[in-house]
Amino acid sequence: MKFYRSSKIIIILCFFSFQISAKDEVLRLAITKTVENSGSNRFFLDAIISSFNLILDIDAALFSIVITSLKVSFTAVFIASLIGIPLGIIVALNEFGGKKLLLISLNSLMSLPTVVIGLILYGILNRQGLLGDMALLYTPTAIITGLCILVIPIIWNLTISAVSSTDPRLANTCKSLGATQTQRVFIYISETRFALITAIVTGFGRAIGEVGIAMMLGGNIQGFTRTMTTAIALETSKGAFEFALALGIILLLVAFFINILLQYFQLKIR
Repeated sequence: MKFYRSSKIIIILCFFSFQISAKDEVLRLAITKTVENSGSNRFFLDAIISSFNLILDIDAALFSIVITSLKVSFTAVFIASLIGIPLGIIVALNEFGGKKLLLISLNSLMSLPTVVIGLILYGILNRQGLLGDMALLYTPTAIITGLCILVIPIIWNLTISAVSSTDPRLANTCKSLGATQTQRVFIYISETRFALITAIVTGFGRAIGEVGIAMMLGGNIQGFTRTMTTAIALETSKGAFEFALALGIILLLVAFFINILLQYFQLKIR
């Protein structure tokens, strides 16, 4: 009988001790999880603070990348505008065989994968390629060439839309006054200037956020061909999250500024 009572007491004590240890384990896990969560939140907050410090301190390496990105993007958009705007006006004002096919092709090229452009140009510009002797691969010129091919269909197509939406009487007036093709181009540039600026800004937004062409044709060389998008990918993989985040913030600010310009000129068009 005494043995039975003793066993019963031992079992009860073991049960209570198990409950207490289980509660302690649950409490320990909860505390650990809370500490980990607070640590992860603190990590992101510290990264944001560090990234703003890099921007405000005008970090040389950071702004070298930003300047390279802006330089290749502005150059590519400028060249693409010189090509795309006149071609867009000429196509919009004239009827010719294959015009519908051209418009379909331009619409398709607007959504062309950038890695395809990079791949084709890489095959042309590498040492065994057609233009290998020019040594253009892994240079800013190669990136600009790729971005031009990317942006020209955008500006070209948007220019056609802008000119096609103008008052038809403008074309009749040009004809009655005997305006040449070149004069008509300049007249339509003047009349559709806000829509054309919208096309240019749209093209710049496409160029500044491009990563595939810049990576494949530029090689992501520090101080030479490293752009914001390629640097963000590289620095994140290296674990330099603060530096990548600083570049991301600048890229977002650029995109925000582009959207403000788009809204402004769209209101002007209306």
